[in-house]
Amino acid sequence: MHALRPPTAPPEALRIERLTKTYASGFQALKGIDLSIRRGEIFALLGPNGAGKTTLISIVCGLVNPSSGSVRVEGHDIARDYRVTRSLIGLVPQELTTDAFETVWATVSFSRGLFGKAPNPAHIEKVLRDLSLWDKRDNRLRTLSGGMKRRVLIAKALAHEPRILFLDEPTAGVDVELRRDMWNLVRGLREAGVTIILTTHYIEEAEEMADRIGIILHGDLILVREKTELMRELGRKHLSLQLQQALRGLPPELQGLGLELSADGHELHYTYDTQDQGAGMSDLLERLRLAGVAFRDLHTSESSLEDIFVSLVKERQS
Repeated sequence: MHALRPPTAPPEALRIERLTKTYASGFQALKGIDLSIRRGEIFALLGPNGAGKTTLISIVCGLVNPSSGSVRVEGHDIARDYRVTRSLIGLVPQELTTDAFETVWATVSFSRGLFGKAPNPAHIEKVLRDLSLWDKRDNRLRTLSGGMKRRVLIAKALAHEPRILFLDEPTAGVDVELRRDMWNLVRGLREAGVTIILTTHYIEEAEEMADRIGIILHGDLILVREKTELMRELGRKHLSLQLQQALRGLPPELQGLGLELSADGHELHYTYDTQDQGAGMSDLLERLRLAGVAFRDLHTSESSLEDIFVSLVKERQS
């Protein structure tokens, strides 16, 4: 009789352990970060400016040396196996740093060569077509719009066929249509097995794209959670009731329920946890009926990821 084997965890693309970074000035940018990223997932790293997002990415990509701790990419240590790990990673930085006089085709092809990859015109063509850059392949970079230059940065990062792609504020300063195009591209990469780590100021981007969310604040990774689980556990719902007749105050039987009466007495507001919505809502409506309070309309709204993020940051900073 064979012993039952425990279910295997999804293979790791990235393992970060006890990672710290203290700069010469004494500023501690990272404070013992532990993080595991699964292969083929989209992981969104959220945090305000100066939280440590870019420092963390720069260490993993070999651009900044850590003060202590370890990072493994697909099982390879970034210090001992630098060339291997760097070839597995693509990075799209925030800054539009490109050679203005190169053509799109030349700069993307050159990026592939930097990693020792043999020329592959078919792959470069596919990347440019996927990014709607094929018609611009012979254009010099200085003639492109900001949005098109952003696409070129992504093309350069994909030129050597990385297994992990870091996107550091990838849609900063681009229009809504281009942002949507990039989201579709990222989804396609994930379907092809590429692991995506995304930092963003656009909370809607994380809410739209990510499988998991990490929140970093003052160099500490304060939370890592599945997106759906995070929104279910920390999300809140708000109920607004438009009353048939204005109230001068809350009836005694409605005191202590967390209800708020609007200044003009025409609306009742109630905020509750999404996990408690069943019993709590039916009990509230029954109490309103017994108190003789009738309403003519109701409206509910639910916390967005942005609401949750702002709430968590305020809680940690208070």
